[in-house]
Amino acid sequence: MLAVGHSDTGAAGLVEGAQALWHIQNVVIAIFFLFGIVIGSFLNVCITRIPEELSIVRPGSHCPRCQAPIRPYDNVPIVSWFVLGGKCRDCGLPISPLYPSIELLTGLVFVACYLSYGVTQETFKWLIFCCFILVLTITDLRVRLLPDAVTWPGFGAGLVFSAFLPPEDGIVLLFFWKLPHWAHRDFLLGLLSAVLGAAFGSFFLWGAGAVYKLLRGHDGLGSGDVKMMVMAGAFLGVRDTFLTILLGTLLGSIIGLSVVSTLYASGWRRKLAERASRRGLGSTNSLRCAIASQYQLPLGTFLGVAALLLVCLRPVLSRWWPYLI
Repeated sequence: MLAVGHSDTGAAGLVEGAQALWHIQNVVIAIFFLFGIVIGSFLNVCITRIPEELSIVRPGSHCPRCQAPIRPYDNVPIVSWFVLGGKCRDCGLPISPLYPSIELLTGLVFVACYLSYGVTQETFKWLIFCCFILVLTITDLRVRLLPDAVTWPGFGAGLVFSAFLPPEDGIVLLFFWKLPHWAHRDFLLGLLSAVLGAAFGSFFLWGAGAVYKLLRGHDGLGSGDVKMMVMAGAFLGVRDTFLTILLGTLLGSIIGLSVVSTLYASGWRRKLAERASRRGLGSTNSLRCAIASQYQLPLGTFLGVAALLLVCLRPVLSRWWPYLI
């Protein structure tokens, strides 16, 4: 009977301990999410101002139409947009739902990084990387621009982080295995991994763009995409940079074909094709197909999505594809 009693007490203690850990983890998740949506509010400022070459510090948040400063209680991430009904309190200018969406997305990315890496230095590295990538991804989607004001500081941050928290691909050793013993320091190997990753990502995309121009006769890749992969490569190293490009181009191809098919099926630019057909430039359907196929999607956005997926879902990917990760 005593043994049974001790067993019951021990089981109860384990249950209570598990519940306490569960509550602690929920609290940490909530903290990461709240911190993420606050950072997301700042990323909104970067996304809207940096392409216009405006300061991200001054002036404070304000309505672009009436210039009225946004009150502190109207600047609560996500919540304020719903409270205001998606409009400026003073002039009624509609506020894009993109703002709360970015805040929510940033919060979810922060939670995903915590669940993947815990409360570690590596988590901080990937949070910084994800912030740079989010700004570039959304900016490219909005205005088809990947600003140097984001990519080059991001490249510098990637070098610093990789020197102290090296990418875990080990590919650098294949190139520098003959280095003297003193050079096999984590910070040196990490820095070399960052440089190799940046070089690989940029030259890979540059080469793909050169081949595309040779085959099609016009540019299909902007220099901003190349610079973006310089930054991403400095954080990721060679292996994960390659996987980012692979996944990004795959996503771009699938979504691009879907968009082109949808535009064609919906009759997009039908009247333009009919006018061109009457002038003897070809059949209406063939012209519609040609016009729809010219619709351009931002490659940087797909590369950014791929990088976010690779970083945030690394534990899942490592279980499914151990030969890749």
